[in-house]
Amino acid sequence: MAPQAEAPNRLLAAFSLQRGDWLDSLEQRIDIVEAGGHGDLAAFAEIAVAEEAPLTLIAQQLRAHLAQPNVDQLEHHSDVLLGTALIEAALGDTAIAQRRLDQVALLDPDSAALWLVRARLALETEDYSAAQQAAQQGLELAPDDVRFILLLAQAEIRLNNISAAETQTNALLERHGGNQDLRLSLAQLYLEEGHPEPAQRLLQPLIGQPEVPNLAYYLLGAITQAQGDTDNALLYYRQVSEGDEFVPARAAAAQMLIEEDRLLDARAFLRIERMRFDSYFTELVMLEVQLLDETSQTEEANRLLDREITRTPDDASLLYMRAMRRWEAGDIAGMEADLRQVLRTDPDNAEALNALGYTLADLNLPGRLQEAFELIERAYEADPDNPAVLDSMGWVYFRLGQPDEALPWLESAYTQLPDQEVAAHLAEVLQALGREEEARRLIEQIMQRTNLHPQIDDLLKRYPELTPQAIP
Repeated sequence: MAPQAEAPNRLLAAFSLQRGDWLDSLEQRIDIVEAGGHGDLAAFAEIAVAEEAPLTLIAQQLRAHLAQPNVDQLEHHSDVLLGTALIEAALGDTAIAQRRLDQVALLDPDSAALWLVRARLALETEDYSAAQQAAQQGLELAPDDVRFILLLAQAEIRLNNISAAETQTNALLERHGGNQDLRLSLAQLYLEEGHPEPAQRLLQPLIGQPEVPNLAYYLLGAITQAQGDTDNALLYYRQVSEGDEFVPARAAAAQMLIEEDRLLDARAFLRIERMRFDSYFTELVMLEVQLLDETSQTEEANRLLDREITRTPDDASLLYMRAMRRWEAGDIAGMEADLRQVLRTDPDNAEALNALGYTLADLNLPGRLQEAFELIERAYEADPDNPAVLDSMGWVYFRLGQPDEALPWLESAYTQLPDQEVAAHLAEVLQALGREEEARRLIEQIMQRTNLHPQIDDLLKRYPELTPQAIP
């Protein structure tokens, strides 16, 4: 009723972001900007970078907007420039990003967001003095913004001004009353930058408190490990209780032991932890399988998985893991047996339904395409927003000889999951519909985004006419 109205566009942008439809959310935000409103594009770009969104496609859409005539006259043009610069910097286009920031500096020199992006970009390009200056400028504009303190500390660390960095971080802690989360974030920063001693000094006040955060024990384990004290590091890692850091702590501890040629100790440690924490049994088995794979002991990993599935025959996660391993080994019958077992105990398991349905469709097994369709249809009913399921639905329609039906499913899947496998499916369907130029452009996008694209390479072997002209 009112296509340019800001409020509904803002709501639509938020809804699209919640369901992972980055490009639709961006389109709504650009509509807001073009109608004279504030699209929060810098904030959107920060989230997109953090969440590993399809940055190349987002950059293309932002650049298309900026290429339009008179966009520099729009009220919130500087926000669009900032958002674009953030995306371009993340893609490695730092020179272009810097030019965008120079434009923002002319339009809105007192924008704290400008100096935030400047500091981050300077760190990215290893211009640590410029990062230091930008963070200081931002602090003058927004003295309570913790991000500037963290950036300033990071710049000081990179300049090897450790005492100056500690002065900054101690002042920040005093101003914020010794905030526990802030203390942990600062300790993590020092540790990531290769300075365990300041990190340890920050964490020491937390030890002995009634409730020590899991992250503190995890970081102390990493610090002690870096100092070569394996036994004490192991003690710290074991004190991490149930929560987000539980599995990473056990993984770090086991990996530490393996690096010291103590594989048997690592396996014994994980076995004891499985007995201590029954709710993490499955995750710890999967962790041990992964570690055995990494040490080239695939057969031992398979035996471990077989043994634990014998003990817990209805463990869906372990069955699914074994199914995928069997698929990788070419044992399709074994994979199907495991997925069928999952579906006997959990008939609506979308992951198992989709994996089995997609495999039957992809292999194009005679007489089983209708069965594949029914399995994927059940997966869609259980998880209608899953792009992997949307991709499978499009692919099975294509295998059934219905490319017109396949197209909208694959387009929807690619919008949410723009990876090369979905792109290869979509390109093949476009080719079947006589839309070769669109297929070629899609393939070119993928080939520009990554140097490794085996699914696209396989497609081009079958359809060499789809090879983009500009890419040999």
